[in-house]
Amino acid sequence: MRIDILTLFPEMFAGPFDASIVHRAAERGIVEINVRNLRDWTHDRHHTADDTPFGGGPGMVLKPAPIFEAVDAIGTPDAEIVLLTPNGELLTQRIVQQLAEASHLILICGHYEGVDERVAEHLATRLVSIGDYVLSGGEIPAMVVTDAVARLLPGALGCADSVREEAHAEGLLEYPQYTRPAVYRGHPVPEVVRSGNHQGLARWKRREALRRTNERRPDLIRPEHREELGELGVDHPPA
Repeated sequence: MRIDILTLFPEMFAGPFDASIVHRAAERGIVEINVRNLRDWTHDRHHTADDTPFGGGPGMVLKPAPIFEAVDAIGTPDAEIVLLTPNGELLTQRIVQQLAEASHLILICGHYEGVDERVAEHLATRLVSIGDYVLSGGEIPAMVVTDAVARLLPGALGCADSVREEAHAEGLLEYPQYTRPAVYRGHPVPEVVRSGNHQGLARWKRREALRRTNERRPDLIRPEHREELGELGVDHPPA
């Protein structure tokens, strides 16, 4: 997969992709990540990429021309063009999985007061937000999307089961994890985890994933989960 990130602040990306899973995936040729400065597609001596908004208002708005021209220059026919914006659909694991199926992602980082709406209406194929809060720009969301997508690519993780068992992979939070020692400061690891009873452990993992999701993220609980909660003896399934 190829990922191109369009930003006014390429220096922000010095570091996040130089370690861990994303770095290893890039080294193996699984993903190619290019951070591109939007000012390279401006045409005035000051490399101006923003302007005051029509109709007045505070702040500055990113101009459409540098973004359109950048995509013209680096885009491919099947590229998924993602505008990172608070006005987009909330990023979920399902969306990450869909993005991971693309061969080319172009991530557009908004900044200042936003991006000229013509980018959203006539260029972007998808608008994505990483949460209901305000950041200074789309650079951190671009890092989040890149990391989430890269780790799903075949060969990026050492174990295929790691992807399947992670939090949100099946729409639920992940079950608790433990390691040695078996007792620490008087707190023991549940016996079922150490029992070697694979059937019992599988049932425990499922029950704990449902219980944890029910308590912490009830918005993720679907009708079929409510029935399963009752069958597994988890108290107070959501209505």
